[in-house]
Amino acid sequence: MTTPLSVFAPAKINLTLHVGGRRADGYHLLDSLVVFAGVGDVISVRRADDIRLDITGPYAEGLSGEGDNLVTRAARYLLAVTGRHEGAHVTLEKNLPIASGIGGGSSDAAATLIALSQLWDENLAQLGDADLAAKLGADVPVCLRRTPTFMRGIGEALTPAPDLPPAWLVLVNPNTPLATKAVFGALNGRYSTPQAETLYAGLPAAADLARALKGGRNDLAAPAGEVMAEIGEMLAALDGTKGCLLARMSGSGPTCFGLSGDSETAGAAVKALKSARPGWWVASAPFMSGA
Repeated sequence: MTTPLSVFAPAKINLTLHVGGRRADGYHLLDSLVVFAGVGDVISVRRADDIRLDITGPYAEGLSGEGDNLVTRAARYLLAVTGRHEGAHVTLEKNLPIASGIGGGSSDAAATLIALSQLWDENLAQLGDADLAAKLGADVPVCLRRTPTFMRGIGEALTPAPDLPPAWLVLVNPNTPLATKAVFGALNGRYSTPQAETLYAGLPAAADLARALKGGRNDLAAPAGEVMAEIGEMLAALDGTKGCLLARMSGSGPTCFGLSGDSETAGAAVKALKSARPGWWVASAPFMSGA
């Protein structure tokens, strides 16, 4: 194959993120409503004698194609579980900020598994969610699904969410990475009880979704804000844009999102935020409805 096979790696957004406790092995128990946005990285693969990785794109600096990163780990994991003896030249187009709380690395790994399964004609159904969560990361199983999902446990317990209404996200990042370990370290037992799944069934519009989401929260927002003051600034800026239905942090941060009902409102918010904060990464994208 001379033409690369390309797979989109969308941003993962935690609309809610409740932390219910911590296991004896140190892993935290999560309960999250996850959606995917129509903005992200791109994985391209072609046949080769061994596993090679090149990284391009606006956020390529600071990442290395050498060593044990998630993309090469995913490729080698697929080789191991399938027993194949092949290679691939993988190119990661890195468009999302690094260590940003929107699942960039996990989505890249999932897209790598999808692309290589197509290149090598393998069935991904043989990969168990629990094994993927343990071996490649808690977010990789949900990133393989790419649809609205309730994610529980350490990421291995996945339940399809009800159909959600069309909505747009305005995403803001201060272009400063935030280590997940530091955020969980500041959590200090501030756990919560998740919402009922039924609250999200049959919602006709984005405003109805926003009202349902306000009954939940992101338990990592407070500790993340204690580690990085810019999170409060981003939430306030999003909340101040016209038509913002809800402003919240995604994952362990620092990326925050504003929920909008249509592309025009989201686009106007992006324009205003870019003008006010030219050093921030700002983007808008719709919910993805399917893989």
